[in-house]
Amino acid sequence: MKEIRHIVDTYGRIDFSRHKAALATVARVEGSSYRRTGARMLVLDNGTYLGGISGGCLEGDALRRAQKAIASNQSSVITYDTTRDDHNQIGIGLGCNGIIDVLFTPLDPAGANNPIALLRERMYSRRPRLLATITGCEAQPEVLGISVPFENRSQWASDFPIPELSEQVLADALNALKNSETHTVTYQTAAGDAVRVCLEVLMPATHLVLFGSNNDIYPMARIGKELGWDLTVMANPLKVEKSLFALATRVLNPKEEEEPAIDDFTAVVLMAHDYKTDLHNLRKLLGSTARYIGLLGPRKRAQKMFDAFEAEGITISDDLMARIFAPAGLDIGALTPEEIALSIAAEIRACFAGRQGGALRLREGTIHEQVEALRR
Repeated sequence: MKEIRHIVDTYGRIDFSRHKAALATVARVEGSSYRRTGARMLVLDNGTYLGGISGGCLEGDALRRAQKAIASNQSSVITYDTTRDDHNQIGIGLGCNGIIDVLFTPLDPAGANNPIALLRERMYSRRPRLLATITGCEAQPEVLGISVPFENRSQWASDFPIPELSEQVLADALNALKNSETHTVTYQTAAGDAVRVCLEVLMPATHLVLFGSNNDIYPMARIGKELGWDLTVMANPLKVEKSLFALATRVLNPKEEEEPAIDDFTAVVLMAHDYKTDLHNLRKLLGSTARYIGLLGPRKRAQKMFDAFEAEGITISDDLMARIFAPAGLDIGALTPEEIALSIAAEIRACFAGRQGGALRLREGTIHEQVEALRR
């Protein structure tokens, strides 16, 4: 989400009386690729660009393709196949080993289907949102690049540009939304024409909530900021450095009534270094839906809290216990506040991705799941 927000903000500052722009979007990945489906690159007609669709091996050619889309005012899809032993193929020997479809879309500020406008309307949403983009349709080239958000069934039926496929695509879109899973599906019309649709699920930015005002909140806040997470700090504003206000989305005084907004995409870390304070804050979180609740300190300190709740007649469910990480962080031998922050941030990311946080060299199979389907 960080890249999307950056692209949208930059797009908003373009002087369209002087410049034109296009958007390059990874529409499908088969095999290995540094970036996944949904990666974007904003390109101006003067050759400047923001974002990326690969690790650097495709950007040069993509820049030229995007400028061509601007000049022709037509969308196009280019397939980069770096699996072939062809030295003329872009990307060979530069780290890519997959097939990558990239959609190039000229951007019209006044256009009804401007993809930047669709992203802007959804980039601060606190629930997953879906965009279905047509990335292949030789029989109807005019629909190439059209993106349709899903809001409700009547809106979808009205907006999807290929009526005979509307219900099929909607069924897959709802399934993608349910599973928070972006993938590309190829359909066939009654006439036998292939239509490829990228079903992209836009996930909310991770919301990081820190309880504490000691020095170790600053590296945690800096890492969260770099990752593009929304950040709320629960601390007395008079007891924190001014630099924190540039990092945090909000700084709330725990002695006042306002509480942080916690949802399924929130990670909370209790960093008060005071047993009674952390116990009090954990008690407030017992009924929350936070996906990650991290506690600093040794395991026995956390167990003391659990025992205190049990003595009060408070039962911690298995679901809640699975969301409490105590001690917080991955086992990387962290010693300094910066290293501890790194280990906690990595654990949060692993938790949200449904991974164990182990070494990639020990992972069986591919790094990323390969999801693509053909509907007839």
